Amino acid sequence: MVDADVAAAFAAGRIPPDMSWITPEYLSQSRDYAPTVALIFVCVFATLVVLVRCYARIFSTKRFGLDDVLAVSSNVLYVAFVVLCVILIKEGSGRHIEYIQYVLTPDQVNLTEINDFAAHIIYTTALFVCRMSGLSFYHRLCDRHQRLLTVIKCAAVFLICAYLPQLFLLIFHCLPVTGLWPYAWQAESADFTCITWGAVYSVNSGLSLVCDAILFAIPVTMIRLLQVSLSRKIKLSFVLLPGVAVIIISIVRLYLVIVGQWADDGSWPYGPMLAIESAEIGGTLIALSVPALKPLFGSIFAKFTGTFHGSVKQSGTFNSTSRRTDGLPSSGNGRSFGSRGNIYDNYGDLPAGWRGDTLQHERKTTDSSTDTKVGSGVGERMGFKKMDSNEDLLEDRELSHQGSASDFRVQVQKEFKFESNAIPLRPL
Repeated sequence: MVDADVAAAFAAGRIPPDMSWITPEYLSQSRDYAPTVALIFVCVFATLVVLVRCYARIFSTKRFGLDDVLAVSSNVLYVAFVVLCVILIKEGSGRHIEYIQYVLTPDQVNLTEINDFAAHIIYTTALFVCRMSGLSFYHRLCDRHQRLLTVIKCAAVFLICAYLPQLFLLIFHCLPVTGLWPYAWQAESADFTCITWGAVYSVNSGLSLVCDAILFAIPVTMIRLLQVSLSRKIKLSFVLLPGVAVIIISIVRLYLVIVGQWADDGSWPYGPMLAIESAEIGGTLIALSVPALKPLFGSIFAKFTGTFHGSVKQSGTFNSTSRRTDGLPSSGNGRSFGSRGNIYDNYGDLPAGWRGDTLQHERKTTDSSTDTKVGSGVGERMGFKKMDSNEDLLEDRELSHQGSASDFRVQVQKEFKFESNAIPLRPL
């Protein structure tokens, strides 16, 4: 079926007669539907994940930090980017290059260039804000481990230094500055001196790939430094490392940019490239939001982290779903309930006399029966890690008193609702 605008272009004689391969059927070809669906689907899914993250942070953990604010800001920019992408596809930016040159009017071509210019400034900024959200989360998780903090701060400096040239390359792609990015066959090309579209986007895509690699190398380092069994590291990786998929997406985007610049039909891969760019932002948002969902989906996360063995009923009573074989109480969803009804979000909040930094619990050396009762109530309900063997138990006891390791473990437990077991850290 021939599109109406294509038929009108042929009727008006805008198609050169010597180009026999340019047929009405060829110019009517379109693959706009799939990229549009992908854009909208990923955006809606990522937005839902961010909304659930906000709910968990506000109503469950009651801690809405800088990383959450940045994630929400990034999501707002992301929605604006997706809207512009859908408009660009509807305008014909993803059709054959001959369609853009001969079917679209000059004003329509100029409009697509301006929309592309605006969309990619928003895209670059949304990714930058999203990555800073991730660094803010890692900073909170490692705020007692000075060397990791130094690594995170250096990563933040690099992200800023990478974002600025990306932004300036987009703004100053032509002199004098313009939102247009004229093709060689456009009349406006004589009025500007421009860097080619492919050169700018290739550099920006390469920098984006490096930024993603640096961002998601940090949780790899964190997991490597935790002195736990390999199986637990693998399980924790499912929570902290879904961002590896984002790196793959960045590589695909770089490939599509190169194809789009140096292929004869350079506009044909444009629609899939927009979908990939959307997936890069959405994937980063989702990857950085997954750890914040654990308070709401503790039992599901337990399959990956191996730290959840019980549940808390809505009435507030503790419902144990597993029995221990090592004499320790069964573990819950990361909250400990005292005999007075107090709920402790992590073992650091337990009453005095219960040491959260060791596997053993001990009562205070006072004769106060009330304090003893409170301690006993907590001890019976606090969650302990089920040790794989006695050797693991001895190893964790031996390493649980390391200074920065213990502090880092506290932050990991606080964030992911781990039980009160030692998760020591090797020196960096």
